[in-house]
Amino acid sequence: MESRTQAEIQPGETAGAGAALIQLEKVTKVFATEEVETHALEGVNLTIRPGEYLSVSGPSGCGKSTLLSLIGLLDSPSDGHYWLKSRPVETLNFNERARIRNREVGFIFQSFNLIGDLTIQENVELPLTYRGMLASERKRRVSEALEKVGMGHRVKHYPSQLSGGEQQRVAVARALAGDPAILLADEPTGNLDSKNGEAVMQLLDDLHRQGATICIVTHDARFAAHAGRVVNMLDGRIVDDNGPATEGNETVTEKGGPLNGQID
Repeated sequence: MESRTQAEIQPGETAGAGAALIQLEKVTKVFATEEVETHALEGVNLTIRPGEYLSVSGPSGCGKSTLLSLIGLLDSPSDGHYWLKSRPVETLNFNERARIRNREVGFIFQSFNLIGDLTIQENVELPLTYRGMLASERKRRVSEALEKVGMGHRVKHYPSQLSGGEQQRVAVARALAGDPAILLADEPTGNLDSKNGEAVMQLLDDLHRQGATICIVTHDARFAAHAGRVVNMLDGRIVDDNGPATEGNETVTEKGGPLNGQID
């Protein structure tokens, strides 16, 4: 794929994006070595609209984490098309992808990924520093995000002083502070006991009720059921999707202009 600069990409460049926040069309991902090719994704079509809450489920190795990595711009498709806010992003170069990822995507990881020698406040603030944001604005966003997840009283603590459930709440706050277009959670309860896992899922439920767009990957049917839309994968393909935006694995695009929000 040839790379195009952000300035060359025009909003509404393709009718395929429609009113979707995220749209994947016939996306394939192949990991190749000298000995073997592994087809992690095969012709995936997926539309995510603003305000949706969906879970991606399936057995180990089915491609769900690879799909999340592509949506989050951590990786590129081998073939197919990807639009984010009506703009094609599959051909962007490394720096452009990093800039958009920092502004548009909030990640929540299974292992929390907090930096041990930074305080909770500093962990949440760190991604914002790469935007050149004023310190006063960073402080306001960090404070609001930590209060939203019930961790405002722990700003001076370090990750090692928190329980697993508390660390995951901080990770959620870090994702929220950037005001992303979508929250992506990869097995967010995987390192938690059932009680803390349920508490984190309730937090995601609350955020969705407040308007957040959320996509989670989980192998646990109990947690997948929290989402209003469940996408099931097998062998790199979507085999079931109860969402209104799809029929089977074929994308159905609503009529209308591009989303008002733009990548900046």
